[in-house]
Amino acid sequence: MKKRKITALLLASALLMTAAGCAGDGSNSNNNGETATTTSSENNSAGATNQEETGNGGGENKTPADIGVIFDSETPPTVGSNDDFSYADGAEESEYKLGGALTDRMVALSELNTGNQARLAGAMKKAAAGEAVTVAYIGGSITQGSSAGDSGCYARLVTDWFEETYPDSAINYVRAGIGATGSYIGVHRVQRDVLDNDPDIVFVEFSVNDTTEDTMRNVNSYDSLLRKIWNAESAPAIVCIGMTQDSGISFQNYHSDIAKSYDLPFISYRNAILDVIDEGYIKWTDISDDNIHPNTQGHKVLAQIVTHYLASVNENKDNITGAESDFSTPYTKDKFADADLITPANSDASDPSGKITAKADNNFGNFMGCWTARGSNLFDGENTCLVFENVEAKNIGLLFGKVTGGGTVLDIYIDDVLVNSVDTRFPGGWGNYAEAAEIASFAEKGTHTVRIVPQNIEGASLIYISGLLVS
Repeated sequence: MKKRKITALLLASALLMTAAGCAGDGSNSNNNGETATTTSSENNSAGATNQEETGNGGGENKTPADIGVIFDSETPPTVGSNDDFSYADGAEESEYKLGGALTDRMVALSELNTGNQARLAGAMKKAAAGEAVTVAYIGGSITQGSSAGDSGCYARLVTDWFEETYPDSAINYVRAGIGATGSYIGVHRVQRDVLDNDPDIVFVEFSVNDTTEDTMRNVNSYDSLLRKIWNAESAPAIVCIGMTQDSGISFQNYHSDIAKSYDLPFISYRNAILDVIDEGYIKWTDISDDNIHPNTQGHKVLAQIVTHYLASVNENKDNITGAESDFSTPYTKDKFADADLITPANSDASDPSGKITAKADNNFGNFMGCWTARGSNLFDGENTCLVFENVEAKNIGLLFGKVTGGGTVLDIYIDDVLVNSVDTRFPGGWGNYAEAAEIASFAEKGTHTVRIVPQNIEGASLIYISGLLVS
């Protein structure tokens, strides 16, 4: 038996803190404590409107339209109901006991789309032949392992199944879960956190976190995320996972429609678990200690559901042949096809005043390196700024830190035009965390200068900037 090699990429912090700051000559930052139009986790669609009097450093007023900025007002597509369980009506219903075998109806409900299994079977054949296989997981706090820990989370348990099923294969384990992040951040970090590990199989879980962010943005980002994974050099198989809040709130209906358009497997923990709860066989509190995260028992059920599907594919793997899923036509416009992160590791962005500095060894939410500033009376609104030069992008976003104290509003200038403002304040919140906002889009990719200017509002004393999200 070959010795197993387990590589654990544990991206495990719900406190992904990042922010932004930059000032420019002639900037129109508000210094009297009032806030300009801002974007936040509730409204981050790059729709800033207070831009009539923006300065460009030379006294000439310009608007975002003058430099070609597009504020996308596209509406999300119409999708099916999350609560349509009719596809499982033919399955036999029986009582489910927690910790016992899955019922036929649970299995049918969980397999929202069994999908094209050609790549998945190929990876299993590779493992069965004793070759090394890399299994990766990307998602939010559920994939991170919240409420279950490193050894009890579904990703570890599913990987255990791979190791037990293919004892002669070295199963490399990559867990890229970051709490409080959705697919918009995910599509920009997937190369670094997952694809650089040459995965053979990637599990994707973002259905809870994507409900907290702008709808169309996450339709676009989830589609581009799947396409980016599928087109990676290692040609990985994809298995999508649908999770839920206790109320049934989930982005699953959007995600599953995208997955179905490519005939990808989509496994719904949401539908399977809510059904047995509705039938009175178990209670939500049996499988979760809050309104979102599965507890240790919930992760066991999730892993049981996922591995039941995997076992059925494995049993039939030698008979699975034919063409792979067809990704020739994007479900959306594939807006974030070239998504990437600009961080201190690959950028020399700097603040002329020296107040905002790059900290290469600081890790905020597992984004290694950030630009940060801390201290009272720190921002003067005239000289303090973070400047990114020669930014090649069609779409530009900001990865920043929402902070419970000391936050401010960041004015974002592109090519000396104020195009957006981002509020980093989270007073009375549950803690500092990572947030992302779309800043601007253009009709074509071009070279831009991005300046981030922190407003000198009362109490402002802290910023974190993990980087720019570009595509």
